Amino acid sequence: MTTEQVAAPINAWQVAQRQFDLAAEMLNLDPGLRRVLREPRRELTVHFPVHMDDGNVQVFTGFRVQHNLGRGPAKGGIRYHQDVTLDEVKALAMWMTWKCAVVGIPYGGGKGGVIVDPKKLSKKELEGLSRRFFTEISVLIGPERDIPAPDVNTTPQIMAWFMDTYSMHQGYTVPGVVTGKPISLGGSEGRNEATARGCVFTVVKAAAHLGIDLKSATVAVQGYGNAGSIAAQLMAAEGSTVVAVSDSTGGIRNMAGLDPDKVLAWKKEHGTVQGFPGAEDISNAELLETPCDVLIPAAYENQITARNAMDIKARIVAEAANGPTTPEADEILYQRGVFMIPDILCNAGGVTVSYFEWVQDLNRDHWTEKEVNAKLKVIMDQAFAEVLAQSQKHGVNMRTGAYLNAVQRVADATAMRGLYP
Repeated sequence: MTTEQVAAPINAWQVAQRQFDLAAEMLNLDPGLRRVLREPRRELTVHFPVHMDDGNVQVFTGFRVQHNLGRGPAKGGIRYHQDVTLDEVKALAMWMTWKCAVVGIPYGGGKGGVIVDPKKLSKKELEGLSRRFFTEISVLIGPERDIPAPDVNTTPQIMAWFMDTYSMHQGYTVPGVVTGKPISLGGSEGRNEATARGCVFTVVKAAAHLGIDLKSATVAVQGYGNAGSIAAQLMAAEGSTVVAVSDSTGGIRNMAGLDPDKVLAWKKEHGTVQGFPGAEDISNAELLETPCDVLIPAAYENQITARNAMDIKARIVAEAANGPTTPEADEILYQRGVFMIPDILCNAGGVTVSYFEWVQDLNRDHWTEKEVNAKLKVIMDQAFAEVLAQSQKHGVNMRTGAYLNAVQRVADATAMRGLYP
């Protein structure tokens, strides 16, 4: 048995709180305010029945957490995964609060999840589960209260079922209750690519800051789902060479370069990137340690830890995933001169275009993809510059710089509003 297998699992909620504590300490936050921001505002756990195709009734467990509502309604995705825990959802909700604040959009943080492996459900079972779960959490949901979105294993189709379920209860169509919907139901142009596009905007800025020419740069991407595969395509469009990619089954590497489009076609056909012609199969651990200029973790939490941080060879780590780096690893990477673009900045393109979608829905408007991408670039570029300035001013890494900006904004809003009653 390897140390990898016996090491205690890392608790995402403890990581999120530690990241907050660090910023709160540096900002010298009022102790009472610190206690308020350190915990979620609301946690809802639901157990709900679903009719299965074989006639049985199964009971599933789901969560919706609202971390902070000081700056606006809660915003955050819903994930379907067999390993979802309440602590994970709490961490993701807190990260959403900071993420929205970093890019300056008027939302608080929320997150949801259902403990289920959706790959084991038929389409009918998936629809039944989605509609029943959304009904159960609808006591918290609304276009002015809490606006969910897609996350791991949830899709525009599932968002359509959510929106329809809520609308049926209201008696009229409410497109603004969720984002990440199909275009035909009030979804935004460019939403599907937004997380990856925002990530690449920040990589371009980081490369310029460090004097790295992206046309001769190499890239490794962990996670070849929506964010990872599109990030690979966009980095290739910048002129970079994608040398390694992976998914949940493992990875592939070819230091001479991989064609992201062909790899995606292979994955769609075979259900894995492994076995791709002309590439060697590698593990996810090997992917992270691949020699490259830019490493994009676009999979799950806690991938870069104290155990492998010394072996990361990238010059830039761009966190397209939420929480892929632990605090210990952060410190090691910073000491080694690795430039980290933290998740709450790097992958905020998704929630930013979700915000655009919500604004369009509330106004019954529709923007072109060109307009959406141009607005996204302005917001991501400005947020990157603000975080970099904070990091340089205080001599801290980019994550702490991002937290200093985000926590200060949320703390100011919370303090200004005061305690009710």
